Amino acid sequence: MKQSPSISNSDNDVESDEKEQGKEIEVDEDALPSQAAAIHEEIRQDGEKELERDGMALLWSAVAAGLSMSASLMAKGIFQVHLKGVPGAFLLENLGYTFGFVIVIMARQQLFTENTVTAVLPVMHKPTGSNFALLLRLWCVVLLGNLIGTALGALAFNHMPIFDDATRQAFTAISEKVMVNSPSEMFANAVISGWIIATMVWMFPYAGGAKIVVIVMMTWLVALGDLAHIVVGSVEVLYLVFAGTLPWYEFFWPFALPTLLGNITGGTLIFALISHAQIRNDMSEAAKAKARAEQKRKEKQKQV
Repeated sequence: MKQSPSISNSDNDVESDEKEQGKEIEVDEDALPSQAAAIHEEIRQDGEKELERDGMALLWSAVAAGLSMSASLMAKGIFQVHLKGVPGAFLLENLGYTFGFVIVIMARQQLFTENTVTAVLPVMHKPTGSNFALLLRLWCVVLLGNLIGTALGALAFNHMPIFDDATRQAFTAISEKVMVNSPSEMFANAVISGWIIATMVWMFPYAGGAKIVVIVMMTWLVALGDLAHIVVGSVEVLYLVFAGTLPWYEFFWPFALPTLLGNITGGTLIFALISHAQIRNDMSEAAKAKARAEQKRKEKQKQV
């Protein structure tokens, strides 16, 4: 496991017990009560880095991520056209959905749904007003950047002479499929999607060289289930908006707001809270055991 970086003095410093004590986050598995605790602490360490990043750096990285996520619609549309009539076409077509995620995550670009778990753990560890403000800043900047990037991608797909008519029709068919869901269905699908993406992030610290396999496996599952994702879905719905087949307000409702709330609920309120509660209990029991051992040691010293 990698060690925590030196403590920074940025104006955006995250408040934590370790910084108050002049220490670093412990990520050594041998020094923690469980493997799960080591994963939690490494993700919390990554979350602190994200919360402390410069706002403009976050924005540009998020715009790049939004553009990169356009690759999911592009690959899925191209596969749909060229796999028509091929056995197992549904499975292969949805494999195209994973392309954007692979690009964004392997390139370390800022994706909103990753931050529903990574950046939340430092806030859960120490829920102060300052930490909540840093989380809100991160979410707003990254979501804005992602949406700008997806809008640019959707605009390019509509107006640049890149794709033939068959591929454009495939883009339209894929995008229209998103909009058949009601707001409640959007929300429910997005909850499961947020939970799956959060699970994927939780697997990264021990994935090693298999990280790309984890990304493909988990995001392919999202595609196969036709689950709602705020960033990929924005490319698809904005494609319809820029094509003139969907009014602007339908991007926000029934799509964006229910999907955003669902992704946050699945990634933060369900996965991150439950995982943090588990680790908090582990750490609490470990601290109690350490205190009991220290008390016994002092008692023995007094007897001597």
